[in-house]
Amino acid sequence: MSKQKLKLGIIGAGGIFKYVHGPAWAQHPEVEFTAVCDVNRERAEEAAKQYNIPHVYTDYRDLLAHDEIDIVDICTPNLYHSPYTVAALEAGKHVLCEKPDAVSPEEAVKMAETAERTGKTLIVMRNNRFSAAARYMKKFIEQGHMGEIYTGRCGWLRRRGIPGKGGWFTTKELSGGGPLIDLGVHFIDLAVWLMGNPRPVSVVGATYTKFADTDISDSEHSRFGEKQDQGTFDVEDLATGFIRFDNGVSLQIEFSWASNVEEEVTFYELRGTKAGANFRNGQLKLITEVEGKMWNVNPELHTHHVGDHANNINHFVDVVQGRTQPIFTPQQGVEMIKILSAIYESARTGREVRL
Repeated sequence: MSKQKLKLGIIGAGGIFKYVHGPAWAQHPEVEFTAVCDVNRERAEEAAKQYNIPHVYTDYRDLLAHDEIDIVDICTPNLYHSPYTVAALEAGKHVLCEKPDAVSPEEAVKMAETAERTGKTLIVMRNNRFSAAARYMKKFIEQGHMGEIYTGRCGWLRRRGIPGKGGWFTTKELSGGGPLIDLGVHFIDLAVWLMGNPRPVSVVGATYTKFADTDISDSEHSRFGEKQDQGTFDVEDLATGFIRFDNGVSLQIEFSWASNVEEEVTFYELRGTKAGANFRNGQLKLITEVEGKMWNVNPELHTHHVGDHANNINHFVDVVQGRTQPIFTPQQGVEMIKILSAIYESARTGREVRL
């Protein structure tokens, strides 16, 4: 029997919680805000006031010691995703963690192993899997309409959209990297998931830092993070690469926070023997043959009443309440971080990296 109300603890009350997670949690009828933790007490108290959260902490361990808490949402800088997730699972909590899973494959493995050992639910945010276009494509592919998918490409290119310049986003020790680990998780995951989660076997990659001195911004996404004028910028602002999988499928990737391109674009393109799929800035187009001619088809998508992040959170609650099986497994997170880490290694050495 499902519990009437799940008691929620928040660790990290910064931008991703303020703009995305908080509003999504607030709309769920089975969730009750119970505690919030942030190293910046003022920020934690602001969140507590907005959502009427009774308990405020500055040390995550104090929050995890709160016996009433059932589920924990981790919205911290990337470096802390794994240790806080492991601690929360060990404390008997179910965990939803903001992406990326971790800053190294070893840390991602710790998360997966702890979830397996404790029997608690661990889901890392994969909100793009819950978009109307993604759900349509997943069903379209599973019904065999694409035929054999053999290659694809994906990316997220911003013209000027560096988040929190000088802060933790651009500090490798805290973030693990730049747009590859920040944006790459989204669309590499989406493409790999649509292709049936083949296992990556090798990568080649290159990274560039060319816009660390710019203060121009034309992307709404640059509002995340806290800018620091005399801060650190030791990550890439563009990454490109090529991934091979165990079934012969290949995937080209490109992600940037800043680039001289015509417009900001999010995209994936999948090529199959029966049809192709082209997703660009929220619009899905299918390319196929009909009666000896090529056709471009714009499917009619039934959009959701809530956002993709909220749908991901709703799914997490459904899993915890025992109503469904998770769409995401921690091992998929391990494979993702292996890919990203290998691309950074390939960029550093100039060589292909085998996984």
